[in-house]
Amino acid sequence: MPSAKSVKDSLLGQLRERGADIELNRGLIDDYVFYFQQEKKMQADVRKNGIVIDSVSSTGKPYKRENPSVKLAMLYNKQKLAILNKLELAPSTVIDPDDSDVNADL
Repeated sequence: MPSAKSVKDSLLGQLRERGADIELNRGLIDDYVFYFQQEKKMQADVRKNGIVIDSVSSTGKPYKRENPSVKLAMLYNKQKLAILNKLELAPSTVIDPDDSDVNADL
């Protein structure tokens, strides 16, 4: 799993390559990194506690319920994808530094 720093550096590099390294976009990347970190925490919670957790009702009766981290992880991931979409960053838009040498010869 990549670190938050490596993800941020990669996204900032992609913005620079596209000439889109402006304050607004850097802010969106900071938001992306926040959601990235939160999603990792939710995934760790699900690994530790499971998809279903024990709980107690208001009347004191024990019951099982869905771990809220499952839903939160999905919401964080959805927000990350929305940010990438807004920045127009996708695997198909990544500029490979090795390709610049090949295209220079054409």
